[in-house]
Amino acid sequence: MLLSEDRLRVQGGAGPLSVEADSAEMTYSPGHMLASSLAVCTYSVLQSWATNADIPAADLAVEVGFEYVEKPHRIGKMEVALDWPSLPAERREAARRAAGLCPIHRTLHAPPEVATVVTGAAQPAGAGA
Repeated sequence: MLLSEDRLRVQGGAGPLSVEADSAEMTYSPGHMLASSLAVCTYSVLQSWATNADIPAADLAVEVGFEYVEKPHRIGKMEVALDWPSLPAERREAARRAAGLCPIHRTLHAPPEVATVVTGAAQPAGAGA
């Protein structure tokens, strides 16, 4: 669920993952896409952890917010909020640590090398003939 231009929420439910918003004017931006990958990954890791720890997770929701910064223009800060009313207080720190096991979370802390390759480009005149 898109909550604002810089925040979204992922929660359980039957059926495939879908993107919803309260307003038709709200668009699913590239920032939302990045936040979605972090939110869905975190949600999946916590669902698995909860199953193995025998902790109910039907009320688990993950919210991710992000902020843009300049020089260069990019997402400079992300916040992951775990909304889990039934999580026992003594398991909160363990849940926070488990959330950090999400591969997307780890990737954002140790970014990969990104290579951009242009394919299908025409050869310069006179080349290759």
